[in-house]
Amino acid sequence: MTRAFRALATALVLLVVATACTSPSAEPREDRPTSASPSPTGTAPPDPGPRPRSGQCHDLTFRQAVALVGRTAAVPCRRPHTAQTYYVGRLDLETESGHTRRADSRAAQRQARSACTARLPRHLGLTPRELRLSMARPVWFTPSPARADAGADWFRCDVVVVAAPRTLLRLPGRTRGWGATPAIAMCATAAPGTPSFRRVTCGSRHSWRAATSVDIPGRRLPAQPAIAARMESPCRDTARAQADDPLEFTWAEESPTREQWAAGQRYGICWVPA
Repeated sequence: MTRAFRALATALVLLVVATACTSPSAEPREDRPTSASPSPTGTAPPDPGPRPRSGQCHDLTFRQAVALVGRTAAVPCRRPHTAQTYYVGRLDLETESGHTRRADSRAAQRQARSACTARLPRHLGLTPRELRLSMARPVWFTPSPARADAGADWFRCDVVVVAAPRTLLRLPGRTRGWGATPAIAMCATAAPGTPSFRRVTCGSRHSWRAATSVDIPGRRLPAQPAIAARMESPCRDTARAQADDPLEFTWAEESPTREQWAAGQRYGICWVPA
């Protein structure tokens, strides 16, 4: 039996980390109603932009998904697209002291991240643990500073699927309940810990697949030997249960990197040959 350990900040997690910090130039979502009456000077009121809606589709590049610059208009879902909006919420921008926080503040971004992360498993028809073994991820957007100043206080949750490093998968016209499809399951081109390891969807050519995840407790990232000791038994049991021969099998253990841990990944992944 062999075990391999991998500490790599993959595009999958970089996507989560980057989007958790992005907001200033993102796409529109829910707009605060504005008065149609003219301002005292007779000029038109500032435009908060269009209101995004759940179910809209967007054709985003990987770069736009992780650091969106400028708005991208929704496209018909029958056309090629890589993101679909599954939730639109309203930012809580009023502080207890009566001040108004910015839409790109840390507090506003935490609210968007928490809401989008919590709602994605339900949208896809998965449990949070099942989502760990998928290449589907939430990305979120808040208004640009100019539109926020005009009254926009929405946040928008989109689902994307990382098909390969820096590449987004084209999505179907409807993603609700879509999580069970093997096309978005997490696989790899080689064993974790090897130079050829690349995370891909199981719909692509692959030789390993993610079999299960193992929770790692604690506020700080434990030392590697402690993580390996915790993961060995569940990874071994999963590999044995899924092997053709229960007396001859192999597996690989992937523990979270410091970057992944800081981004909220408090679990390791057990891999088996595909």
